[in-house]
Amino acid sequence: MARITIVSAGHLATCPRMLKAADALSGIGYDVRVVSPLLSDRLATIDRALHARRIWRWFPVPLGRAQAPMRWLLSGSRVKVARRVAAALGNLRPHRVAIYAYSRGYKELTNAILQERSDLIYAGTNGAITAALDAAARAGVPCGIDFEDFHCGELTAAGDGHLINSLAGAVMQDASQRAAFVTAAGEAVARACAERFGREPIVINNVFSLPAPPRRRTRTGPLRLYWFSQTIGQGRGIEDVIDAAGWVGLPIELHLRGVPVPGYIEQLRTQAAAASPLLTLAVHQPTDPDAMIGSCDAFDAGLGVEPGSSENNRLVLSNKTLTYPLAGLALVLTETPGQQPLADTLDGDAIVYGAGNTRALADGLRRWARDRPTLERARSAAWEAARTRWHWEYPSERDRLLATIRSFV
Repeated sequence: MARITIVSAGHLATCPRMLKAADALSGIGYDVRVVSPLLSDRLATIDRALHARRIWRWFPVPLGRAQAPMRWLLSGSRVKVARRVAAALGNLRPHRVAIYAYSRGYKELTNAILQERSDLIYAGTNGAITAALDAAARAGVPCGIDFEDFHCGELTAAGDGHLINSLAGAVMQDASQRAAFVTAAGEAVARACAERFGREPIVINNVFSLPAPPRRRTRTGPLRLYWFSQTIGQGRGIEDVIDAAGWVGLPIELHLRGVPVPGYIEQLRTQAAAASPLLTLAVHQPTDPDAMIGSCDAFDAGLGVEPGSSENNRLVLSNKTLTYPLAGLALVLTETPGQQPLADTLDGDAIVYGAGNTRALADGLRRWARDRPTLERARSAAWEAARTRWHWEYPSERDRLLATIRSFV
């Protein structure tokens, strides 16, 4: 059976798309090896637990300060120098400079990929893109690339944002030309890639395996809202939810899961005390990625409140937003191009509002808080959308990826 190498520039715990690809390919008999960095002791512990439950092989590459201090120092110096050169040269910079300026672990990941023979390489996350392409070229094998995000639009123009977006654009353009195939996480991301780079990726959404139907129960007490991500920080729409809760005028609980940016939770508590005195704010520790659907069970509604703070934020249909319906949570969504395909399948049984329109959000939350049958109808609609369309086993998701890879090995 063919040997396939899956590459991520982030931890296994933070890259569910590559994790799902490895699981699916090993599940049908391919010899799968996953290459990923070790950057954080906390995430490395989760990675080891994830790998222990799987049959594919794992090749971790120590890159963090605690795991490989000299490699961390050298790679950091390399990327800083390359970014200074890239900024000075502007549009005249060579592509090799862009690679080193964009991907801190480019050299180390390339070498790790080439440690074993591969018949095909498939890579996702921004820093792994060129490493995989160059390793595949040296090995003489096809390489597929995944654009989980519209990387050239991830940042605003503030600070180094314009430079990093520009570097990402050069890397994505190169990948669009060189890759054997390209996938993207959602219709809006795929359209944006086609318009900018002249090649339309294959859409593979951020969906997960369909679980057993959620338990149906009558819940009492305050409306319980839930949001999760790797990092809890600004620019994610959380502030609008707090302001809207103040307009509702009823007790509401807001539950956040992730690692907070230092000082950010204190800012939210100060905001809540001033604007939403009836709001209870709770912060939860990150959990095992394999348990994310189950972790939603205690809540009523999931928040996909992307504010459109960057081009990518407008285009993304995120992991969390597609996790909520699998758990049977009602959905709160901002009107963005990325989230529109999901909103279209909910038959109006969701709160869909324009980012920043806290009055409209408050009206929807008040309706759910006062009328539990309406909330339960929204929960049922979300589960039905997940069951009939938004899950990994749906033909145009896992099977589309497997068919694409089969055509090259």
